[in-house]
Amino acid sequence: MRRVTRNAVIGLVVVVVLLLALGALPGYLKTGDPYYVTATVVEDNETTGDPAAAVNGTALSERRYPYTTTALHEGRSDAYYEGYVGIKEAFTHSPFDEVSALEGRNATAVTDRGVLVRYNGTLYTVAVNRNT
Repeated sequence: MRRVTRNAVIGLVVVVVLLLALGALPGYLKTGDPYYVTATVVEDNETTGDPAAAVNGTALSERRYPYTTTALHEGRSDAYYEGYVGIKEAFTHSPFDEVSALEGRNATAVTDRGVLVRYNGTLYTVAVNRNT
């Protein structure tokens, strides 16, 4: 192998390893205040918008919506730490991404408290909260 080719391959491997580290490292950073996705049961007497417009929670994938599905099962998701100066959010999946995706699924399900989600026949308000 020629010296130039060897150096180019080594340089390429170093770049790939650095990019993989940048993608994985932010997931381990736990700085700042924790954020949680919470799922709060909506009572019948509350006026929260149109319950018929609620997002179908049973159709949500646990792989695509891990924070939301955990919140629907347990009431609150695992903690998400935003990280130093918000850099982590650019590299990792966040609860903010999930709530934005739910809002995009059905804009009429958005209320002042969060997004209406119907899961197993129960109506929930799903929102991102800090320190709860």
